[in-house]
Parts: sequence; structure tokens; C-alpha cells
Amino acid sequence: MTLPTKRRAGQAARTSNHFASNEDGATAVEFALIALPFFMFVFGIIGYGLYFLTSTYLEHGVESAARKIRTGEVASGGANGKAMTVGEFRTLVCNASKPVIDCSKMRVHVQHGENWSSIFPQACVNATGSMNDSTGQTGESLANYAGGASEVVLVTVCYQWDLATAFSFLKLGSNGGAGPAIIQAATAFKSEPYN
Repeated sequence: MTLPTKRRAGQAARTSNHFASNEDGATAVEFALIALPFFMFVFGIIGYGLYFLTSTYLEHGVESAARKIRTGEVASGGANGKAMTVGEFRTLVCNASKPVIDCSKMRVHVQHGENWSSIFPQACVNATGSMNDSTGQTGESLANYAGGASEVVLVTVCYQWDLATAFSFLKLGSNGGAGPAIIQAATAFKSEPYN
């Protein structure tokens, strides 16, 4: 081996040893390897937290408003003596669910029967994938759908949660997780013998 060849071989060995022992970018490379899973984990916790927060507010709104049916305030009119309308009941559910719920994306379904077997829950979404309409017309009396004393009542609220599209990797929404989620809250009870 000639002297220039030995010198080049020695320089190559020193250079490779220098790169092998150099740790200047090790932290950046390690962070790059774990950054995506870490941020997906953090955003997953945030997404599920918001989903359950919305569900909890919706359930609270349903329970709070359904109490008016259970105690007979809907039929008797409560303090003002006027029977509650479908629109007023919907507003009642919405107000008890705020500030998380967007009322324009909420559907309320109320049905009654003489016994538990006469109640058939209505689906939130129809065959075309769109949400079913709410029960009745806005100005119509809710007593037509809530029944009378000692009857079985089912109140179902469906809510289109559009924030699920921001967390599509969690697969909470429709269309394989890419669309909005439909959150449902319901309560079933036998109304009190208030007559």
C-alpha cells in the first residue's frame, strides 16, 4: 500500500468513527420517530373526551326535560297552565344541554304506550343516511305524543356531532369515520299517576 492510499484509509476510518460517535442529531431523530404516535395519542384523548362531554351534556338535557313529562307538567301546563308544545320541549332539552349542543343539529323523538311492549324505539338515521325528523310540528301539543298519566314514555334525542370529522382517525363518525357522528341519548319511564 502506498503512503497516499494509507493516508486516505486512515482519514476514512477517522471520519466513520467521528460519525459513529457524533450524537448531535440523536434527539431530533428519536423525536421524529415517536412524534406521530404521540400526537395521535394526545389528539385521540382530546377527541374521545369531547365526544363523552357532548354525550354527557345531551343525556343531562334529555333527563332534565323528560322530568316534565314524567311529572305531568307537559299535559297540565305547570305554573302557567298552558300545555307544552313540541317546540317548547325541544327548547327545554336544548337549554339543558348547552353550551356544548348546537340546537339546529338535534332531533327529539317522543312516543308513548300503555305498556313497555308497545314502545318501539325510532332510529336516528333513515335508510338514506340522513337524520329522521323530530316528532310532531313545532306548535303542536306535546301531550299528543307524551301520553297521559301512568303511561310508558320513551324520549330519544339524536344529535349530529360534526366535530367527529376533525378526529376521523378515531372512526367515531359515519362513512367509515370520515363523516359526522350521531350521538343518541334516551330515557324510558312510566309517568306518574298525576291525574
